[in-house]
Amino acid sequence: MRLARRLVAPAIVATVALIVLLAVRPLSTSRALGIWVVVVAALALLLLVRHSRGGEQHVRRFEAALRGRTPTPSEPVELLRMERELELGIANAGSAYHRLLPLLRAAAEARLASRHGVELDRRPDAAQALLGEEAWEWLRPDRPEPVDRFGRGVPREHVAALIERVESL
Repeated sequence: MRLARRLVAPAIVATVALIVLLAVRPLSTSRALGIWVVVVAALALLLLVRHSRGGEQHVRRFEAALRGRTPTPSEPVELLRMERELELGIANAGSAYHRLLPLLRAAAEARLASRHGVELDRRPDAAQALLGEEAWEWLRPDRPEPVDRFGRGVPREHVAALIERVESL
């Protein structure tokens, strides 16, 4: 219905132009009618194309609404990464040495620097005193690489104790 209404005004203009051409007679009647048919057909095609594009948009919006929104992850990506590093560090000594312990060491360095003004690398004795012997053994900067990289990592209870110790600084 809306399409027909949109076609009426341009068709009226084309018909008025046809009447003017027939009254003035610069062209033959058959040629003027031929031009009118081409113009009206072009207008109709133009409106049909515009209408079909608008219909596609409606279909796309409808399909998108049916699909729904993509669920957002309930946990932040960084938290998921930390959990993965934690589990890998518990399972594997190489992951513990190269990933988990540096993460815990960085957290300890930040706590020591912000709360006590102690830098782990520059004042290791003060850092050791604040961390305690057990935490220091795991977090010291000069900790040797494990002999068996594929062996068991840091036991879960030690990781929990290290985290609690770092948080208590």
